[in-house]
Amino acid sequence: MQESPVDACVTINRSVEDTFRFYRDFTNMPRFLGDVMSVETIGPKTTRWTIQGPWGIHVKWTMRLTEERANELIRYETVSPSGLSTCWEVSFRPAPGAGQTEVLEVMKAPLGRLGRVGLTLMGKPPAAEVRSNLRRLKELLEEGRVRHLEHAVAGKFPA
Repeated sequence: MQESPVDACVTINRSVEDTFRFYRDFTNMPRFLGDVMSVETIGPKTTRWTIQGPWGIHVKWTMRLTEERANELIRYETVSPSGLSTCWEVSFRPAPGAGQTEVLEVMKAPLGRLGRVGLTLMGKPPAAEVRSNLRRLKELLEEGRVRHLEHAVAGKFPA
């Protein structure tokens, strides 16, 4: 089965350079991603993420940076058996307002529609999670804190 992409876009009131720099430092991910509890750098293009999955189960994923174009694009993926990896592509570009950035994230889940349905049945609907994660990124970069709690581990972000 083919990958099934999910995408979302947000405009952030910060420069492209600031937004890209923050996102590219993968150790910032736990600050806004709803289920990522920690990120450890294990190589120049490799990180290990601890994710709290459904039913409170902690899973460690190795992530690999596959492409980077400064202030423009970041692509990364899980290191998994061929055909089962999840891939993300995040693009950054100036938005119409001065000093604003449009961030577009595309996630490709494995196993096509079946994979998306499976994740949704486990309480992790990919489209809603991508939108919520970008909303939290916006809040964090503009306000310095996360207020949006949907599709996040209970208690992870202070209310």
